[in-house]
Amino acid sequence: MPCLLLAAMAPAKGEAAGPSSSKDGSAATMKKRNRPQYHPFTQQQLPACKPILAPQTVIPVLLFVGIIFVPMGLGCIAASNRVVEVVYQYETSCVPAYMLDNKVAYIQNPSIDKTCTRILKVPKDMKQPIYIYYQLDKFYQNHRRYVKSRNDKQLRSPEEVNNTQYCKPEATHHGNPVVPCGLVAWSLFNDTYSFTRGNEALMVHKRGISWRSEREDIFGNRVFPRNFQNGALIGGGTLDPRIPLSRQEDLIVWMRTAALPTFRKLYGRIEVDLHADEMITVTLQNNYNTYSFGGKKALVLSTAGVLGGKNGFLGRGYVVVGLSCLALAALLTLLCLVFPLKEEHLALQYPLSRPAR
Repeated sequence: MPCLLLAAMAPAKGEAAGPSSSKDGSAATMKKRNRPQYHPFTQQQLPACKPILAPQTVIPVLLFVGIIFVPMGLGCIAASNRVVEVVYQYETSCVPAYMLDNKVAYIQNPSIDKTCTRILKVPKDMKQPIYIYYQLDKFYQNHRRYVKSRNDKQLRSPEEVNNTQYCKPEATHHGNPVVPCGLVAWSLFNDTYSFTRGNEALMVHKRGISWRSEREDIFGNRVFPRNFQNGALIGGGTLDPRIPLSRQEDLIVWMRTAALPTFRKLYGRIEVDLHADEMITVTLQNNYNTYSFGGKKALVLSTAGVLGGKNGFLGRGYVVVGLSCLALAALLTLLCLVFPLKEEHLALQYPLSRPAR
């Protein structure tokens, strides 16, 4: 005990306590000097909304979402069902019977006539405008090397026609730049369609099938095709060298690359009404090579509804989410009736506390 008392009293002497107390004083001064000014924001003491997920609030929210989503989904499904579509898949039916075992040789042989005539029956009345699409399957336009094989500066400005950066392997022809360069333009879709109804030829309108922003901002009106599809290997369609790229709307539509391997692109539109049970004669030029990679091709005639083309996914999604919310609300209501929660249990589970000042 005496030793402890002496040890406790030892710092009280001036000689021993001087340096230590000065150090403690300076440290306290520095701590006060570095301490930030008090503010509820810096101390995270501002009032905040902390909602309590009690049955009295969760069940009405679920009921509200379900009551709103189910009618919206049914409306989307009804709008989609009003769209009339005619889909004809022709990559095999347009190949001669003696070439079915070697479709690649058929499509690559220029001496074989690729014309194919088919008759389509209109299932329901189709009001104008009737949109014509071509559909490709197993074509991966989102492949990284494919997407990068283009030069937007060259497409936009005549001063950049010699800029073929990123365009390999379709960049130059005998040292001269290819315009438009790159694999995306080189693989341009080149099947063609023409339509007749009896003795009446149905005109296919191809103006205005691309976005105006693309025609005005991405593709220049003073940039003309040059050395396009002049190589030994032809990838797809050709372009008229007298027409600027901003008016080559087939090219503009094609170069808006698709995100999925199955996609549709707008070919044109028919601005006359088609009636139920009418027979439409379609003359196809089966030029595009999808046989090398096992792809499929289809011709699509479609009207448009309030939400665009025929697509029931949005409506089904709304209905599924709405029904799920209603079912969950019913389940929570049943649980609350069977196992009611007392107010003191809620108070213990969600204590209310005010921020300290």
